[in-house]
Amino acid sequence: MSAFSAKGYEVKDHNTPQHHHDDHHDDHHGDDHHGPAKGWLRWVVTTNHKDIGTLYLLFSLVMFFVGGAMAMIIRAELFQPGLQLVQPAFFNNMTTMHALVMIFGAVMPAFVGLANWLIPMMIGAPDMALPRMNNMSFWMLVAGITLLFSTLFMGDGLGAGWTMYPPLVLQTKEALPFGIFSVHLLGISSIMGAINIIATITNLRAPGMSLWQMPIFVWTWLITAFLLIAVMPVFAGAVTMLLTDKFFGTSFFSAAGGGDPVLYQHIFWFFGHPEVYILILPTFGIASTIIPVFSRKPLFGYLSMVGATIMIALLSFVVWAHHMFSVGMPISGELFFMWATIAIAIPTAVKVFNWIATMWEGAMTFETPMLFSVGFVVLFTIGGFTGMMMALAPLDFQYHDTYFIVAHFHYVLVPGSIFMIIAATYFWLPKWTGFMYNERIGKLHFWLSAISVNVLFFPQHFLGLAGMPRRIPDYAIQFSDWNMISSIGAFVFGVSQLLFLYVVIDCIRGGTGIKATNEVWDGARQYGGGIVEGLEWTLPSPPPYHTFTEAPEIKSTIPR
Repeated sequence: MSAFSAKGYEVKDHNTPQHHHDDHHDDHHGDDHHGPAKGWLRWVVTTNHKDIGTLYLLFSLVMFFVGGAMAMIIRAELFQPGLQLVQPAFFNNMTTMHALVMIFGAVMPAFVGLANWLIPMMIGAPDMALPRMNNMSFWMLVAGITLLFSTLFMGDGLGAGWTMYPPLVLQTKEALPFGIFSVHLLGISSIMGAINIIATITNLRAPGMSLWQMPIFVWTWLITAFLLIAVMPVFAGAVTMLLTDKFFGTSFFSAAGGGDPVLYQHIFWFFGHPEVYILILPTFGIASTIIPVFSRKPLFGYLSMVGATIMIALLSFVVWAHHMFSVGMPISGELFFMWATIAIAIPTAVKVFNWIATMWEGAMTFETPMLFSVGFVVLFTIGGFTGMMMALAPLDFQYHDTYFIVAHFHYVLVPGSIFMIIAATYFWLPKWTGFMYNERIGKLHFWLSAISVNVLFFPQHFLGLAGMPRRIPDYAIQFSDWNMISSIGAFVFGVSQLLFLYVVIDCIRGGTGIKATNEVWDGARQYGGGIVEGLEWTLPSPPPYHTFTEAPEIKSTIPR
């Protein structure tokens, strides 16, 4: 996997496209002492970081379409006023499950899959630090999502919103304990994955590679991993208290027994707001990888990018109650959370500025990964502006629990997280498969997605400002026009993702028939992160492990 020379140390990336098809024969899978497992069992017991990354990505792709189908049901019901297609209880189930499946089943596993595939290669490591735990964390994810789906077949299901607020969620019957156990399994899976990533980055970097020489993607995942470890136990504690309130006679959140339902909101959003950044920070790393390659320029402001990421992560812990302006907190509390939320816009704006400065006067080309990246920068910025509107406490009373909130966070998470997961897939597909994908269909996929996502979510700002509540299957007739337009956008967006599925399957099967070379993207070696001269990386550019080129030799005279 890695070879050490007599005079120093050299670490080579063994995952270049021309070697890819032989990887599975060379690397060990499964039990070290009993030889490699065969057939489908190999995928069950594998400890190879590339295999596990592939499992995460394929699972995420399936969940993306399952969660998207739930969104289609929601938008189909809202196409016209009145109750047409589904009962209100099932509609509530769909709003709850759509959120949980997309967050814990689609977006987070996709990022973990990218981390598994890319981090060892970017830092010159032979594999993840804890390969068996890596396998276990994936299968615990599968178990958790399966348990979550089982709630659909229990009474009225878990239809209390993904936030699971009491006292409403305590009125659910059979589904509650299964939903809570599902959250525990998903949380354990996330924590194990985070521990593995931290251990890998801190212990298995190539000799001589300091933290300040790591690619931005590795930095964003290191920070995300610490966020996961910090907040997932908080969520687990909150839902466990719900469980004891329901079945063991406690009154943590029951006003009748002296508890406080608002306490749950505080605990939940102390998890929930950093969770939003868990869903977006790896996205920043992907954008900081792709944009320099297609701009033919080094990333502008490497150190400020890392600093902004750290600041966003730290500030994310002190803004949670901006979700709760309407609960009746003191004016001093509202002011603190309002100003803290406004402050978090500063490091975010630094990132947007750096991406634009990277593109500025660059020799830009617009292959599919770059199109999705530019779309991300533009549309994510719109989501940021509406976030600033909601940060203003007096105005938030108008926006709270309306479709304006739905429009805001979908502008952040769909063109944010999902667009960049798609961009990363197009960018690294040749690396993973050894073949080029169909660029023409990729560009068609982008334009259909970019147009339809705006038709889908922009009208929801107008609906929210006019007062349409979220999570409601019926609505007043004055909201019907914008809802119809929004639903049409949803259907087009949903259908256009089938193009993405086709491109991925086609590329796995050989794609255009053109084999990927070391120089898949023109200029990637030169501009994708700087040139390595021995141990001298030209800061602020990180080393180019995120390109398709074979990782350069790293030689050091530092004693091991």
